[in-house]
Amino acid sequence: MSKQSKIDSHPTVALVRQSQDEPAAPAQALDAAWLRQLVLDAGADDVGFVAIDRDEIAEQRDDLRSAMPRVKTLISFVCRMNRENIRTPARSVANLEFHHTGDHSDEVGRTVVSKLETMGIRAINPAMGFPMEMDRFPNKTWVVNHKPVAVAAGLGHIGLHRNVIHPQFGNFILLGTVLIEAVVSDESAPIGFNPCLDCKLCVAACPTGAIASDGHFDFSACYTHNYREFMGGFGDWVGQVADSKNATDYRSKVPDNETASVWQSLSFGANYKAAYCMSVCPAGEDVIRPWLDDRKTHLAEVVRPLQLKEETIYVVPGSDAESYVAKRFPHKRITQVGQSLRANSIAGFVQGLPVIFQREQAKDVSATYHFTFTGAEPRKVTIVIRDRTLTVTDGHDGTADLRISADSTTWIRFLNGHTSLVSALLRLRITLRGSPKLLLTFSRCFPS
Repeated sequence: MSKQSKIDSHPTVALVRQSQDEPAAPAQALDAAWLRQLVLDAGADDVGFVAIDRDEIAEQRDDLRSAMPRVKTLISFVCRMNRENIRTPARSVANLEFHHTGDHSDEVGRTVVSKLETMGIRAINPAMGFPMEMDRFPNKTWVVNHKPVAVAAGLGHIGLHRNVIHPQFGNFILLGTVLIEAVVSDESAPIGFNPCLDCKLCVAACPTGAIASDGHFDFSACYTHNYREFMGGFGDWVGQVADSKNATDYRSKVPDNETASVWQSLSFGANYKAAYCMSVCPAGEDVIRPWLDDRKTHLAEVVRPLQLKEETIYVVPGSDAESYVAKRFPHKRITQVGQSLRANSIAGFVQGLPVIFQREQAKDVSATYHFTFTGAEPRKVTIVIRDRTLTVTDGHDGTADLRISADSTTWIRFLNGHTSLVSALLRLRITLRGSPKLLLTFSRCFPS
């Protein structure tokens, strides 16, 4: 008997071929109103639809198709959080709300996928937050970037604090996305205005200075503190454990309350240290009335308690955040920690420069750097620091004030503290043409 004959005679194959009840994927587009109600019935508070070929998601289209090759539409939905739980200075309450709503969002996505699957419609629901693709860390770990999908789906716009603000629920929402292998009869469009009030309360409340009133965002400052017990911050803590000679040495570096906090995150889900930008935001139809009626009371009851809270703020030594906390919040305790946004490749180094760039440390810098990397990752890069801004381009442009040639593996080892600059220079694994002081200036703009 041939292999094909064996397959044809298999009981499962015979049963399926004889069955007339197998659901088939619909040939026509799914009705948008019906699909919307299905998602709302699953527990979402609002929903929109975005076709895979939309310009707003062009940057992540390849990644989405990698996760689901024949994806045609993205279902974007929001789940509302309880506002007062997020506003309280008791971050245990806020984190419980984040965790519960996050679990609910994942369950909404799974419920939608289950119902569609029974109809023969293929679908997947990537996680609302974590866990994600940690094998890719420290590079892109997410399957889908929910924020641009939500904006394209008409569920809000990005505010000054970089959170999506829903026109009704404000920024007190978590986002979910379902990828489906079906066309939807009617797509959603972005809303015609930004609910952000530009009130700058997120600027006032942020304990690290990550949000600037001119729109600048210091991702490194936010990531280092707010995400201290996630990913890179956890890795830095593990390094503290490994570097300690004994328990006494460890306790001299890490206070008992911080150890207990790490245990809490490991046991019950990683906790945010702040997220105050969300707490104080008054935008959204359901949210704005108390702020409109009495801004002083909102400031006194919501913003001030977060500003006055005595707490530990985690900063990278020499960073803008360290200077900001010391000046703006002298009653908060500063704890220096390692840079958790470490590069493990030349591509990662170049890609990460705008993320860890410290513009206040660069306020008096005007220099052009030409990097030539050799060895495992050959690449030429021009880096210009001028007027508190950073420009990174491939190739060598203009006249360099400092030229750095480096073996790519040695450079990454140097960045991560595994080899010294002096040793690399003596072995000619790194060479400089220009004033060595400019390399110190460069490192000041990217503290580690």
